[in-house]
Amino acid sequence: MGLRIIVLAKQVPDTRNVGKDAMKEDGTINRAALPAIFNPEDLNALEQALQLKDAHPGSTITLLTMGLPRSAEMVRESLYRGGDDGVVLTDRPLGGADTLATSYSLAQAIRHMGEFDIIVGGRQAIDGDTAQVGPQIAEKLGLPQVTYAESIQVADGKATIKRRIERGFETVECPLPLVVTVNGSADACRPRNARLVQKYKYAVTPSEKAALPADRQALVDNRPYMAIKEWGVKEIEADPEQIGMAGSPTKVKTIVNVAFQAKEARRIDAAADAELEGLVKELIADHIIG
Repeated sequence: MGLRIIVLAKQVPDTRNVGKDAMKEDGTINRAALPAIFNPEDLNALEQALQLKDAHPGSTITLLTMGLPRSAEMVRESLYRGGDDGVVLTDRPLGGADTLATSYSLAQAIRHMGEFDIIVGGRQAIDGDTAQVGPQIAEKLGLPQVTYAESIQVADGKATIKRRIERGFETVECPLPLVVTVNGSADACRPRNARLVQKYKYAVTPSEKAALPADRQALVDNRPYMAIKEWGVKEIEADPEQIGMAGSPTKVKTIVNVAFQAKEARRIDAAADAELEGLVKELIADHIIG
């Protein structure tokens, strides 16, 4: 029997290209000023889902992402690799959400999806580094959770998960359904499949479809698998007080740009113990080490 798998993924700003315009005055990320990428650890989670699908014929993978309308690209990337469908959760009132509001919104969307066996997501997103959303979703849905996963196997209604801990690994078993968050050290995601790229390259959300010429709209109408779901606050029946800025108790008070400057390097020509000791004391006094 196949598994019903939900993959949580986020489109994030590429933090390798952060500049002075990366943050807005209200403390939220200026996503329009940064290149958008598939959150790296969510790709590891997608690979785990794809491996489960390979091992259990008849399984389906639905990718769920919350963000701007352009987040539909996340669903297409999943389809190109072997996913089956996806949902883009996007609505202006959802903007500015912290982890509490985000997990509430995603949990509402998951409830709207119906039955499932396993929810898989990356350990954390590179634009927040909190690792809170996955566990918060599990709590809101009343599900068991396993974090820091390296691999996932499912048999007889339970998952066997290898997880990385501080001094090694441990293997745990957990009944389905459950939520699993995956490390970046897990298997890297497989590349796009050329056949699937050709099949799904024109897959669009309703808002994207509206901007297409008539012939392209007709193409989508004639091929239902090209339709990507797009939900808002109304579809998931969300409480307005628990979403977006209104539902986010976390507030950014100030933002400080820190510029690091290189100092003149020193080199010890002699290996005398006294000179080494003096250097160590100087580094400690200047709070460089220690």
